[in-house]
Amino acid sequence: MQKQVRFSRDGWRYVLIVTVFGSIIAGCATPPAVSRLDAEVVVDLSGRWNDIDSQQTAQEMVQDALSRPWSHRFQEKTGKAPVVIVGTIINKSHDHIPTETFTKDLERELTNSGQISFVASSGERGALREERANQQIDSSEETAKGLGREIAADYMLQGVINSFEETVEGKTYKYFQVTLEFVDIEKNLKVWLGDKKIKKLIKQNKLGF
Repeated sequence: MQKQVRFSRDGWRYVLIVTVFGSIIAGCATPPAVSRLDAEVVVDLSGRWNDIDSQQTAQEMVQDALSRPWSHRFQEKTGKAPVVIVGTIINKSHDHIPTETFTKDLERELTNSGQISFVASSGERGALREERANQQIDSSEETAKGLGREIAADYMLQGVINSFEETVEGKTYKYFQVTLEFVDIEKNLKVWLGDKKIKKLIKQNKLGF
């Protein structure tokens, strides 16, 4: 009689284990729910550097840079808009930041401002030079683009991204500082220096997730 009771308890325990694991497996097999969001909606799940940080920083810093005297003085002196290029943006922050994306955001804001002329990056110029060289062979003289006619940049935009992070009692404080500068390429003079500060406070719930 005792053996029958013990087997019954073991049987129920086995059924419970199978049911729990079956539920877990079924949950894992369920496809995630996906919602489409407007591109302007701010989504900040972790407090890390994200696309909104990149876009807003590029927009605000380019607006500030082009409102300063250096670009107006250049136009008054030469009668033309300054030609600029985006150089290296160094990431020294705690986060993995795709600096190529941030660079493209800067290039977009500079180009669309209508206040400057923008030349291609060194990597892009290499591809363009190869194409022009091929045109000398494969294209007619009337349509082939000439060599040695590139417009040189007057100024280079370069910068660095730093961060500070502190965690206390389930709260994490993150601080980003983006510092950019325009440098006169011929004279090696800094004509503009600006920074953008981003502060975030991340609170973990009691369960830790």
